[in-house]
Amino acid sequence: MNKPPFLFLCLLISTAALLVSCGKENSGLFKDGCYSAVASNFDSRGWKDYLTIIVSGGEIIHAEYNAFNVKGFIKSWDMDLKRDMYAASRTYPNAFGRYYTRYLLKYQSTEGINVMSGASRSYPLFIALGEAVLENAREGYNVTVEVNLYGEYEGTPD
Repeated sequence: MNKPPFLFLCLLISTAALLVSCGKENSGLFKDGCYSAVASNFDSRGWKDYLTIIVSGGEIIHAEYNAFNVKGFIKSWDMDLKRDMYAASRTYPNAFGRYYTRYLLKYQSTEGINVMSGASRSYPLFIALGEAVLENAREGYNVTVEVNLYGEYEGTPD
């Protein structure tokens, strides 16, 4: 078999396939980009929840759900909080953050995500942030959206 024409043919087919795939429009639910939603205020314990997703190829490929305090400290890094929460409810921020985002990645939606035992307070917060960030991802609106999560409580904790 003559190798140069064979290699040329393989290269030609590979290039054609690449060009065809590059020309396809994104057929996923979401527009590619990075999208975030954050609580509009701090909760009574001093945390502000947020959710960030990354979309590629029309699908969510990464998600982070967490919270930060007025000093910028990340909730899942708070070891005292982890110990206290785990003793009381057998879960902690890093665990339920991973749980909720794992199912967001799996379902590509907030529908079907169940409440994690011990993290029932965070569930409606995650769902509200999720709905806001998914709406932005559908529209390709790449700004951080603020969501009123905590009802009447407003302000920055002492």
